[in-house]
Amino acid sequence: MKSIFITGCSSGIGYATAHLLHNQGWRVIASCRQAADVARLQSEGLECLQVDVRVSADYAAAIAYIQEHVGVLDAFFANAGFGQNGAVDDVPLEAVKAQFATNVFGTWDGILHVLPLFREQGFGRILVNSSVLGFAAMALRAPYNSSKFALEGLCDTLRLELAATDIHVSLLQPGPIKTRFRHNTLEQFLAHVPQQGSHADYRYLLQRLRGEGKPNRFAISSEDCAAVCTQALNAPHPKARYRVTTATKIMTVFKHLLPTCVLDKILIAGNDKGQA
Repeated sequence: MKSIFITGCSSGIGYATAHLLHNQGWRVIASCRQAADVARLQSEGLECLQVDVRVSADYAAAIAYIQEHVGVLDAFFANAGFGQNGAVDDVPLEAVKAQFATNVFGTWDGILHVLPLFREQGFGRILVNSSVLGFAAMALRAPYNSSKFALEGLCDTLRLELAATDIHVSLLQPGPIKTRFRHNTLEQFLAHVPQQGSHADYRYLLQRLRGEGKPNRFAISSEDCAAVCTQALNAPHPKARYRVTTATKIMTVFKHLLPTCVLDKILIAGNDKGQA
């Protein structure tokens, strides 16, 4: 039986992936930040630990549990994260630091904790949840864009450093997914970004985060994204990147073929229409 440790399983992609892998026969060590979510997942039949990815001691306790109760760990899915939107000069630095503490340093610390196990075993698999905004930035999403760009750099570097081993690193690049992510992002935005007096026009961003207007035709469900995650984790030779949605695939082509000035116009137009 293969085993995996997943962060950020309270809802969305982490939740759907944990359940799908469990149904496929994996031993899933799920984790959530809140005790209530841990209890809920346990009641659903999942093995779940309380892990706040910002707390290194939580990771250490999780690894100790895995070593004692699981033994071999086949994979680690660094999924935990949230979105902080806002223009560069509107988001307080403390909010930017909080974004990086979870999305970047929380992922990095998780990798630091699982790598010794993988090196000792001689194998392992790391899947990191990035975003289409990890390679194609959009306006008014400065902290989130930057955190996902950082994860791309981390994984590209780690993949090169592990090339001579049987430890594989893959990036998941979702686009629009139907989860609570936007609701949580809206809460962070309203809590930290002062709109009054800002130079930025946040009308379309707020419309998108509130789920108003036309639904994004490219959006897919968490379950559809989880299917891509399991593909990455089960593949004998995993790819470096898994581009999940049509939006991500289209943007990949645009990024490689279009001049920056043309791509900028497309991204600005999409932002003005509340897309992505």
